[in-house]
Amino acid sequence: MKNLFAIVLSILFISAAYGQDKRDVTLEDIWRDYKFYGQSVGGVRSMNDGVHYTTLEKGKEESDIIKYAYANKKGEEVLVAGKDLKIGDDLIKINDYEFSSDESKLLIAAEQEGIYRHSSKSHYYIYDLTTKKLSKLTTGSKQMYATFSPSANKVAYVKGNNMYYKDLTSNQEVQITTDGKKNEIINGASDWVYEEELVLVKAFKWSPDGKKIAYYRFDESNVKEWMIKMYKSLYPYEERFKYPKAGEDNSKVEIFFYDLTNKKKVKADIGNDYEYISRINWTNDAENLAIQSLNRHQNELNIHLTNAETGESKIIFTEKNEKYVEVPTTEFLTTKNQFIITSEKDGFNHIYLYDVSGKLIKQVTKGKWDVSSYYGIDEKKGVIYYQSAELSPIDRQIYSIKLNGSSKKRLTTQSGQNRAKFSASFKYFINYHSSASTPNYIALCDNAGKVKSVLEDNEELNKTLKEFNITKKEFFKIKVNNVELNAWKILPSNFDKMKKYPVLMFVYGGPGINTVNDSWDGGNTFWFQHLASKGYIIISVDNRGTGHRGEAFKKITYKQLGKYETEDQIASAKYLATLPYVDGSRIGIFGWSYGGYMSSLCITKGSDVFKMAIAVAPVTNWRYYDNIYTERYMQTPQENAGGYDDNSPINHVEKLKGSYLLVHGMADDNVHYQNSVEMSAALIKANKQFTEMMYPNKNHGIYGGNTRLHLYTLMTNFILENL
Repeated sequence: MKNLFAIVLSILFISAAYGQDKRDVTLEDIWRDYKFYGQSVGGVRSMNDGVHYTTLEKGKEESDIIKYAYANKKGEEVLVAGKDLKIGDDLIKINDYEFSSDESKLLIAAEQEGIYRHSSKSHYYIYDLTTKKLSKLTTGSKQMYATFSPSANKVAYVKGNNMYYKDLTSNQEVQITTDGKKNEIINGASDWVYEEELVLVKAFKWSPDGKKIAYYRFDESNVKEWMIKMYKSLYPYEERFKYPKAGEDNSKVEIFFYDLTNKKKVKADIGNDYEYISRINWTNDAENLAIQSLNRHQNELNIHLTNAETGESKIIFTEKNEKYVEVPTTEFLTTKNQFIITSEKDGFNHIYLYDVSGKLIKQVTKGKWDVSSYYGIDEKKGVIYYQSAELSPIDRQIYSIKLNGSSKKRLTTQSGQNRAKFSASFKYFINYHSSASTPNYIALCDNAGKVKSVLEDNEELNKTLKEFNITKKEFFKIKVNNVELNAWKILPSNFDKMKKYPVLMFVYGGPGINTVNDSWDGGNTFWFQHLASKGYIIISVDNRGTGHRGEAFKKITYKQLGKYETEDQIASAKYLATLPYVDGSRIGIFGWSYGGYMSSLCITKGSDVFKMAIAVAPVTNWRYYDNIYTERYMQTPQENAGGYDDNSPINHVEKLKGSYLLVHGMADDNVHYQNSVEMSAALIKANKQFTEMMYPNKNHGIYGGNTRLHLYTLMTNFILENL
């Protein structure tokens, strides 16, 4: 007996020392200690030879630019050592960089300062890779979007809303425009709404021969001003910028050509029958610019072929849609008078080839699936590379196909999300792969998809994950309202099908955006794991209107945002309530931004279904949101008042029965705090109790310092108390 007792003690000791139980995820693990943040490979630039690339590798004090071979990642070379980047005693820290066309020089962005979602300004420096000399691009205030000319002897940039270029040979700075003025005229950069909704920030392009610059000029004088109050000093101060809300005036936008030889400016004459200029592309002859315009309803897109010498133009391509046209990806070939464009005109997003006269040559990709990203074309071989949702709306794979539509090949094999960054020669690509259960796995592949080396496997994160109770995300389908919807669920690790559990639904639901993806999501996923450890089932459903299921599925919400999306979420919740392991009286919903709009509608319109809702940074009436986004889907409030009002949560507050948490950043430049103020006012008027949290000086992301930990603690406690 004594020997047996000793053996048992020994086993218990070993078990305690080496086989400790896994622990649950805490909020501190996620938002204080950042245990679940994976590693990536950043600052990747392909070199001209197509067989080498560079990365920006960050150290404690500075970052180095390292050169690698695509073939095997061996023989790495420190191209630029961060410790050597000094002017006097000042160390210049690299935030971003760009090679000149001949790779003899680098443009280095330092002291980068974010403005809005995509825009930034920096102090720029020129580093000569031959002489190892570093010099400042210009003096004075920070600049935006500095870009080498094709001949590498000049740099164009924006400073103080004006266009400049610097001649690196003569060291002369030339001011191209002089009328730039804050909140009135912008040259070479975009206004707020173009940046946010058309993802346009750098609003100029060098001609292929480097003799001209085409640039946007925004006149935002008639756009109404929005004010954000910042509470960072004894007396709060205001930040003001132009923000065109639905139905309100836009900037007047024009394109100009500047000739560096004769210093003349020529305006592009594309008529007056347009509202937006969404893209510009130089053609292969360096004399013509393709200007892409949209009408206000965004249901007619034209491409104007415009002569840079005279400004004269002609329309070479038109696409019309009874609802709206998505801004296409376009590329003009450098070796032929042809261009590639994406379009949904056959009901799915596909790639087309046209000649510059506007004649269709070929629909390159076909099928009842969407091309999700266009990566480029190897013109020598006539091969296009792209990403698509061909296998499933929750999956992304990389493909190649010939320009004539033949020889389509799938280059990636792992299910989940694959995203490619190709070399200049298209001989290699870096594949960023993840799935719902695996963080970024970054591999270097040849253009047949064969893995040459692994750049990042996130081994440390995978080791960390083994320490925690992690429940695998399961994908499934829900059939409601005569349509089958994609969904996922996370169950408690000790799930017992004989018990009944409360459910928290996670929603975004906006046009073309999915939450049901087989991909890694570091932040919210682990919050959901934390909630699962507390006994909650987490479920997300992609309603009608979401993406990668074709045009009809996405555009059904046209002119009535919120209607079908809310119907699908409510119907899904009702279905979940019928499951034997779900407590139908305890279903809640959480969403951020468009998702906050959806959760607010669900707790009001679906007041008999949802017990609780959390809305973070919600739109509460589309009248308060910007016009490019809103009018694309809703037309203007003057034309479609019912569409705006019928699905505004503000107009349904009297239905509220459950617990409602409303959260907003007071410095949100995107979805203005006004949305939550008006929602609060309506709830108070209806005598409806609710909980509200505002975050001073925080934007749409609500982050910085302890902010995320505070926010997620707040939301977790609200769920524990009310669901």
